[in-house]
Amino acid sequence: MIEISRLVKRFGAHTVLNGIDLTFREGTVTALVGPSGGGKSTLLRSVNLLEIPTSGRVKIGDAAIEFTEGRRVAFSEIQKLRRQTGMVFQNFQLFPHRTAIGNVMEPLVTVLKWPRERAVSRAEELLAKVGMAHKRDAWPSELSGGQQQRVAIARALAPSPRVLLCDEPTSALDPELAGEVIEVLAGLAREGTTMIIATHDLRLALQIAEEAVFLEAGEIVEKGKAAVIFTAPARERTQRFIASLTHEKGAG
Repeated sequence: MIEISRLVKRFGAHTVLNGIDLTFREGTVTALVGPSGGGKSTLLRSVNLLEIPTSGRVKIGDAAIEFTEGRRVAFSEIQKLRRQTGMVFQNFQLFPHRTAIGNVMEPLVTVLKWPRERAVSRAEELLAKVGMAHKRDAWPSELSGGQQQRVAIARALAPSPRVLLCDEPTSALDPELAGEVIEVLAGLAREGTTMIIATHDLRLALQIAEEAVFLEAGEIVEKGKAAVIFTAPARERTQRFIASLTHEKGAG
């Protein structure tokens, strides 16, 4: 269970998240949707503490931190929460000097101090899961964008995180390569992987998400079952946004 309470994030005078309250049940997939600048990426980065919230509370499993403006949070506290999350970025962020298998092994060897043999075995298992076993020794520069993102997903899964956080995982890919990534994420969803996905990709959201949250200007406009949010939203603002995504998809 992931619980976010009264979450506020400010950058100087600009409030990016304004009193967010959300609960994510284990084994569910939630899509965060909304216009650019609405707070989706900042919310994800606040869950795994790449951004430190200004105030509010983040709880993942049994670990929780209460944030207050001006109070410094100990790095050990941050690590307790962060180690329960895996992060998949928009632009893959693979290590260029590591092969595919080297990238997946990195958090296991460097952070968790696993012996090499155990890390190799885990990395091979995950590369097979994302359909990349045949590219285990390839360098990132030799992989397509979709292949790089699949390796990045394997790397994020390597330490067995409680939740996988995906920040626009298909936005840097053309539709065919995005389809490869959607297929992998759909497989993880079927296995019961808890995921929170910030996305503009209606195909991804419709195929995978059970829950959806529409964010704008750092506030929740509407939340509920994804099937309802994407087909019959209650709020007029959500209706306009979903219609714009549907129009873009049709135009593409």
